[in-house]
Amino acid sequence: VQLQASGGGLVQAGGSLRLSCAASGRSFSTYGMGWFRQAPGKEREFVAAINWSGGSTDYADSVKDRFTISRDNAKNTVYLQMNSLKPEDTAVYYCAADKRGWGALVSYDYWGQGTQVTVSS
Repeated sequence: VQLQASGGGLVQAGGSLRLSCAASGRSFSTYGMGWFRQAPGKEREFVAAINWSGGSTDYADSVKDRFTISRDNAKNTVYLQMNSLKPEDTAVYYCAADKRGWGALVSYDYWGQGTQVTVSS
């Protein structure tokens, strides 16, 4: 499966963005999906994940209650709605997919190219 992330940009603190990750290939609905981010000089970190049906989700503590992950299997797309953005959310955001599972600890097989999110104070 190939993943294409989009929707990043520059936003002021307190603002919102919605990231999209479009998947090509068949059987998107059988993949667990995740969002990760990497800030300059820092390691990549888990942000959110969703299971194949969209019925289960998981979030990093730092984004819980501000970010929402969702998916539309008919459109082969996963979303990350980001509200109440903070300067510390600035990073390159990556989507990832894996057939074996979902969540923070999965070693995802497929990765998108990343989209830059910059939050100004």
